[in-house]
Amino acid sequence: MTEKPPREGKRPTIADVARVAGVAPAIVSRALSPSHRPVSLEKKERVLKAAAELGYHQNPLARGLATKSIDLVAVIINYLSDLSDLDLFDPLLEGIQSLGKQAILIRVGRTKRIDDFLRNSLTYHVHAALVFSDFADAGEVRALFHSDNVLMLNGRSDAESARIHIDEESGIGELVRHARARGVESAALVTGRASSLVEEARIAAYRSACAAAGIDLVAEMSGDYSYGSGFGAVAAIDKARPDAVFCTSDSMAMGVMDGLRREGRQPPADYLLYGFDAVEKGNFAAYDISSVGFDRSALVAGILSFLKAPDEFPGAGLDIPTRFMSRSTG
Repeated sequence: MTEKPPREGKRPTIADVARVAGVAPAIVSRALSPSHRPVSLEKKERVLKAAAELGYHQNPLARGLATKSIDLVAVIINYLSDLSDLDLFDPLLEGIQSLGKQAILIRVGRTKRIDDFLRNSLTYHVHAALVFSDFADAGEVRALFHSDNVLMLNGRSDAESARIHIDEESGIGELVRHARARGVESAALVTGRASSLVEEARIAAYRSACAAAGIDLVAEMSGDYSYGSGFGAVAAIDKARPDAVFCTSDSMAMGVMDGLRREGRQPPADYLLYGFDAVEKGNFAAYDISSVGFDRSALVAGILSFLKAPDEFPGAGLDIPTRFMSRSTG
């Protein structure tokens, strides 16, 4: 090994390792591959020694893109907009990387033709796919990514896919009972995307809990989980004058709160306000919003357990409970 290492400050490459080891770059790729590929023991030892001397480490994302390997995890979302997304996806991506894998974050947006979108955008085999998007079915995801390791988090699981379900009814029931105990007799409901099966179930849970508690839902406004859609619902809320406002995201609750502030109405003196997701960024002085939440670390742990051993994941899936968190607005 007489070749000089790359100059200081330059990240070593496969070509550098090949020069130092005295072999072809293809031999380096074989020797460092996580799968069993033909290479002599003598050459493999030379490659490993050269890689150690140079401080060469393979990039799992680059390796996956080049070889269509099992190091890639597809994470399929609609889009990142709500604060709850930030609370979840940062620790999730960190956890995926801790397993020696890399995530491909695929933003579908409002496109309902997810099959066309993905066929035109991505053709790589992946170790697994995590499906948050409202529009994706388990069967088409398996076919598109050439993988049976599909974890559905959008309520669209089938008999062949794994699932994690957030049990929202328990937390919503607790929230509504809390509101009724505070004297609430009428409420407005500000909801998210109608395309989401998870949201449909959430809306149904609010309606059922309100009926059981004797709270009259005097108005329902549809939004998209964003601050702006909550702010835009203020005119209808102000007209209905409910005792409380239930929002299916904290971001929408923040928009409602700021909009009604402009009308001179403050919670909890003038109305009670409840959000959903209990995001960390919602728990500060300006927006100390009562909310429903769940343990995100439990969700991330469940997802990582699936990625580690898909065949050992519970056949019935995982259920994660929610709980009501009382703050100053309710």
